[in-house]
Amino acid sequence: MARLTARRLSTAGVGPLDLELAPGECLGVAGPSGSGKTRLLRALADLEPWQGDLALDGIPAHALAPAEWRRRVGLLPAEPVWWEATVGAHFPPGVRPPVEGLGLDPALLERRPATCSTGERQRLALARLLARDPEVLLLDEPTASLDAASARCVRARLAERRAAGVPVIWVAHDEGELAEVADRRLTLDRGEAAWN
Repeated sequence: MARLTARRLSTAGVGPLDLELAPGECLGVAGPSGSGKTRLLRALADLEPWQGDLALDGIPAHALAPAEWRRRVGLLPAEPVWWEATVGAHFPPGVRPPVEGLGLDPALLERRPATCSTGERQRLALARLLARDPEVLLLDEPTASLDAASARCVRARLAERRAAGVPVIWVAHDEGELAEVADRRLTLDRGEAAWN
């Protein structure tokens, strides 16, 4: 049974499109800048208006409170937002942040987000998302700012989640990366979707 399903889903300038994500599957999404990749992810996360049918494990999105949907269908934005004084304050109380598996020094948790590098903030945002244990991962260019070693760490941690049955939608411009991680590909161009 598919974990995440969308039927005739459309949002500003994207769709309508149908998609199904099976447990542990990775759907790669590519397309030129401005083609709607981020808007698609935000619609799937119920962060911007959408039309059509969207469900998780057969439960329609409208049957869940928006906060509950967003907890279960987690989005990693390309430019994460930080609002607390320290990195560690962004993690749920009592949850050990999974930073070491992402090649990060736990001491970063005591720092102000602005003092961390772009690559550190990108991996810390992924750790923040994974700490909430979402059932579906929507990833907007999760390795775009990373060196090769850090990108390998990220891919390895995400492969572990997939092995546990968590499906992933992975947006990237790097064709080689998508060829490595994705089971299927969706290409967006001017809001039109093509499967390849």
